[in-house]
Amino acid sequence: MTQPTLKTLLGKRSEATALFQAWLTVLAEPFAIEDAAHNLLVGTAIETPESVVPILHAGEIAGYVKGAAVAAIVAQTLGLLLQKEGERKKLGTEVLHLYQELNVIYNFSEKLSEIIEPDVIANITLQQALHSIPSNGGVMVLWNEDTKQLDVPATTGNQFFNEENIRLHSSVLLKIGLSGHSEIISELAVLKEKGIIADAVQSLVYAAMKGKQRIMGAIILAGTNAEQYSAAHLKLLVTLALQSSTAIESALLYEKNLKEVREREEAILRIYDITKKFVPNEFIRSLGKKNITDVKLGDQVEKVVTVLFTDIRDFTALSEKMSPVENFRFVSSFNEQLGPIIRAHKGFINQYLGDSIMAIFPRHPVDALNAAIAMQKAIFTLNETRQGAGLPSIKAGIGMHTGSLIMGITGDEQRLDAATISDTVNTAARIESLTKHYQSPLLLSGETLYHIPDTNNYQFRHLGKVLLKGKNNHLNIVECLNGNSDELLQLKTNLVPRFDAAIAHYKSQNFENAVDLFQQILQDDSDDLTAKIFMAKAKNYLMHGVPKNWNGAEEMLSK
Repeated sequence: MTQPTLKTLLGKRSEATALFQAWLTVLAEPFAIEDAAHNLLVGTAIETPESVVPILHAGEIAGYVKGAAVAAIVAQTLGLLLQKEGERKKLGTEVLHLYQELNVIYNFSEKLSEIIEPDVIANITLQQALHSIPSNGGVMVLWNEDTKQLDVPATTGNQFFNEENIRLHSSVLLKIGLSGHSEIISELAVLKEKGIIADAVQSLVYAAMKGKQRIMGAIILAGTNAEQYSAAHLKLLVTLALQSSTAIESALLYEKNLKEVREREEAILRIYDITKKFVPNEFIRSLGKKNITDVKLGDQVEKVVTVLFTDIRDFTALSEKMSPVENFRFVSSFNEQLGPIIRAHKGFINQYLGDSIMAIFPRHPVDALNAAIAMQKAIFTLNETRQGAGLPSIKAGIGMHTGSLIMGITGDEQRLDAATISDTVNTAARIESLTKHYQSPLLLSGETLYHIPDTNNYQFRHLGKVLLKGKNNHLNIVECLNGNSDELLQLKTNLVPRFDAAIAHYKSQNFENAVDLFQQILQDDSDDLTAKIFMAKAKNYLMHGVPKNWNGAEEMLSK
C-alpha cells in the first residue's frame, strides 16, 4: 500500500490546507510547512526560523514545519493527520481486497455451477488459484479410493512438480495436504529429496480439499521466493479449495449415479434381449404391444397364420447311440441351423420342443413354404458334413397348415406364459407326422396351397385326402418337391404327370393301372418312397379288396 504524503494531504482544495491557512490568519506567529525536499506547501518561506520541527509518519520524516513555538504543534497535528490518512487508505485497500476476493469467489462459484466433469473443475480451480495468488506453478492431487493412489487431474508449471514422483511418494503428501491441514511451508527438503518439487521452489502454500466425510486431496502452489505467500493468500486458497471440493464431490457423485443408471439400463436391456429369445418380438407385436413389459394376463389376438412343425426322423434310434451331453449338443446344433432360416423368412420360433420346432409365419404362407425348402437344403448340406465325419445322415419331416389361431398371454398373476391356442396348431403337427406315413420330407395342407398365389414357382404332388384321428373333415395333403437337389428335383418334376395319373387311378379304384404307373415311376426313380407306399396299398386293395365305403381317403387311426 502506498503511504500518504504531505503533498497529497495538503492539496489546494483539501480541508487540511484550509485548516492551516486559518491558523496562519488567527495566530500571530507565522509558520511554513515544507515536504521532505523542503518544497513549500503552506505558509510563507521563513529564512531564519527559530525552530525546524520534522513531521514524522510511519517512522520516517514526511516533511518539516518552520517557525517559532507553534511549529511543534503544527508538526504533531500533521503527523496525526498523516496517520489517519494512512489508516483510511489501509482500510480502503482492505475493503477493496475483500471486494475483489468476494468477486473472485462469486465468479468462481458461477463457473463451477456450470460444470459436471471432475477434471475440468480441477483445471479451472488451479487456473483460478494461480490467477488470484501469484505463483510459479501449481498442482491438484486427489485420493482415489478405488486404486488407493493419488491422481493428478490438473497441473501447471511442470518444471516445478513431478507427477510421477507425486504418485510414487504419495505417503509424503499424505502428511501435508491430505492430512486435512492448510498452511504455508518453507521447509521443503523432504519434497525436494523425493523429487516431488524442483530445487527452484522456495515456498509452498497448500489447502486441503475436504468432502463431507473425507479428505479428498489438496491444491498446492509453488513459489520461487522464500516469502512469496501471506496469510491472505492461504485464506483465499482455502476458500477456493472448499468450493472446488464441493463441486468435484458433486461431479463424482453425478458420475457415480450416471454410471449406476447406465448399468441398470444395460442390465434391463440385457434382460430384455434375453427375454426376447424366450418370447419373440413378433409374438409381442402381434398382441399390439411394443415391449414384453406392456403385456398383461388375458391379452390375446386372433390371426390367420401358417404353422410349421419340423421333427428329426428316428431321433430315438439316434439318441440311443449318444450320451446325454452329445444328445443335447446334437439337438442344439440342429436348431442352430434351422432357427435363423425361419427368422430370415419372416417367421418366428414359437417353441423348441426337444428334437422338434414349432414356428409361426404371420405374414404369408409362401414365407413358410420358402423357409421349409431352405431348411431341407440346409439339412442336405449338414448331411454332407456329417457323412464326411463318418456320422449317419439326418432326416427331418416338415409339415404346415394355414388357419386361424389365437395368440395370447395365459397363466396367472404370478406366472405368465405366451400361448397359442388353435386347431391349426394341432393340424400342422398331424401333417408333420404324416411325413413318416408318406415317407415324404415336406407336406402341406390344401388350405396352405390355396393361399400361395403363384404355384408355378414350385413343384407339387397331390397325395389325396386324409381323415385324421378325431376329425370329421377330410384334409387334402400336398407334397412339395423343391427341397430336393437340383438333379433329383428335375427327375421328380418330369414324373409328376405320371404320378398324378397314378393317384387318379388309385382314387378311382383302378388299381391295376395305378400299380403299373407306380412301377414305371420307380423304374426311373427307385428311391421314391411315396410312390412305393401307394403302390403297396394299390396291390393290397387289388388282392383283398377295399374297405366298405372307401372313397380313396387315408384314415389315420393314430395321432
